[in-house]
Amino acid sequence: MNTHFTVKQLRAFVAVAKTRSFTEACEQVHLSQPALSIAIKNLEESLGGKLLVRTTRALRLTPEGEGFYKTALRLLTDWDDAFEEIQGRFSLYRGKISISCMPSFAGNQLPAILLKFREKHPDINIAVQDVIAEDVVEIVRSGRVEIGISFDPGEAEDLHFQTLFEDDFVAALPSDHILAKEREIPWSRIIEEEIIALQRPSSMRLQIERTLKKQHLQLNVSYEAHQLATVGRMVSSELGIGLVPALCDIQMRELGLVCRPLVAPVISRKVGVITRKRAALSAAAQGIVNELMLSVESDLD
Repeated sequence: MNTHFTVKQLRAFVAVAKTRSFTEACEQVHLSQPALSIAIKNLEESLGGKLLVRTTRALRLTPEGEGFYKTALRLLTDWDDAFEEIQGRFSLYRGKISISCMPSFAGNQLPAILLKFREKHPDINIAVQDVIAEDVVEIVRSGRVEIGISFDPGEAEDLHFQTLFEDDFVAALPSDHILAKEREIPWSRIIEEEIIALQRPSSMRLQIERTLKKQHLQLNVSYEAHQLATVGRMVSSELGIGLVPALCDIQMRELGLVCRPLVAPVISRKVGVITRKRAALSAAAQGIVNELMLSVESDLD
């Protein structure tokens, strides 16, 4: 006994069972009567018995046909739902995407980008995991999310990095601080100030220290914090000058602070999208990446 049957055969059987008429069923499934009869016959052969009894006066279901009718309806409903679901995902009509993102980007640039994406694709659900930059890389690598937004992780065989922009380090200052009057501040001007920085082993902190060491400069770090938001609040309490990426400018201004570029030398890092090299992105994830790239192009214009 051949146990395989097709969706076409199921639709033919359901149409006949509903209408109790081969003529009406042919119209519903767009088949000729001979083709419909063959579809029903092949289905019965696959199942191993008669589903329909047809006489010159009437057409009725066998007891087995009555039982299988409910199963056929359920199978077709599941098929149609699954087909609609996958079509929806490919067309970005529906779906869900999780993003891992460092807080400095998640709390500043990301909301406006997600709003634009949501306007185009209102039925895509988005979950944002805002974690420190170093954790973004590991979460993407583990496959828990499809895309991450963070600093360039460097050479990695299993990861792909797509640059969005380069971000310079700036000084976050109380608005009435004497250095707030300057358009830009040399690192040599702040090394003796009370400095608030991210605690080690932050990659940002390490990059600053390595670069300044080459210039024979050393920071006077008085306070350390784990999150940039905490650094900002400590600055607003006038505990010192904060060292933060420029992409935190909005967040710092909301705290009443001002940010000034740090120069001589300019220290910067690439910010971009991190994905796994050997994993294809879903349509929803690719849509988010496209929106991120569009936002960068818009800023450049």
